[in-house]
Amino acid sequence: MKRIVSFSDIRDALSGLRRILVASHLRPDADALGSTIAVALWLRNEGHDVTAWNEDGMLEKFAFLPSSGIVTRPSATAYPFDAVVALDTSVKNRLGSVLDAVASSGSAPLWICIDHHQSNDGYGDLNLIDPSRPATGQILAEGFLKTGIDITPEIAANLFAAISTDTGSFQYQGTGAETFEVAAALIRQGVNVADISRSLYENQPRRRLELLRHALVNAHFTCNDRIASFALSLADVEDLGIIPEDNEGIIDNLRSVEGVTAAAFFEELPEGKIRLSLRSKDSNFDACALCAQFGGGGHPMASGARIKGSLHEVEERVLSAICAALDKVQP
Repeated sequence: MKRIVSFSDIRDALSGLRRILVASHLRPDADALGSTIAVALWLRNEGHDVTAWNEDGMLEKFAFLPSSGIVTRPSATAYPFDAVVALDTSVKNRLGSVLDAVASSGSAPLWICIDHHQSNDGYGDLNLIDPSRPATGQILAEGFLKTGIDITPEIAANLFAAISTDTGSFQYQGTGAETFEVAAALIRQGVNVADISRSLYENQPRRRLELLRHALVNAHFTCNDRIASFALSLADVEDLGIIPEDNEGIIDNLRSVEGVTAAAFFEELPEGKIRLSLRSKDSNFDACALCAQFGGGGHPMASGARIKGSLHEVEERVLSAICAALDKVQP
């Protein structure tokens, strides 16, 4: 039976278990990877046999995170796990090949979900889901602080990076006093804010700049300029020489334009689907509700979906739906 529990309950449930897998969603961001590393380090410090997996492994741009090497791709010869801790993952199948590896291990582990996405329906046996928190890293940091878990400088750095990125460097809606209080507590544990911020925001590869150039040149403004969008075809990816992690955050440059309420990014995927990333700048427009129409989800201000169809056809359908939604709140 699925249960909504506290962090203390989760700690108690894990205390008697030996082999624990910590995992997060495919195409991970810093909240997913920073949270994964922090939980893996905590559990190892408490004597558990811990494995940390992500379908994409550790991304190049987050390799600066302390103990980043702990995160690997799923193994084809996994041993059975007693528990799986899924972090920052709103839908179980977004764990990707991690699910296949767990299934092939022959285990029937206890599933624990810790997440902050509004669209999470609680797929774990034990669930700690708090959409009021802007990052899974904040949920974890609060849990660590309340239960007296030793927050080492390495754990603190990973949690700070998780919170910083998922709040847009402490700018997005949902960033409250508690967020700054938690960040301050992490800084007291040894976080070097300047070093982490420089690594996160001022160390991008040139190919990402070329992608930004492409996005700005090919941006479209529709629905009386309330929607800004751009699309990336497989041919574009090859021409630009980019990798998937380069795409993250590009959409925010379009959202920043005056008069734009919604920004959409359409990425053609090899499997005949289009990856939609949607951002809102107005709390009256719910990006999560819009993405839910296409089988996706996330947050009211930032959501996504994977939609079958051609790039042009999906663009037309989604932009039409966004415009219709905007007309209801901004007639």
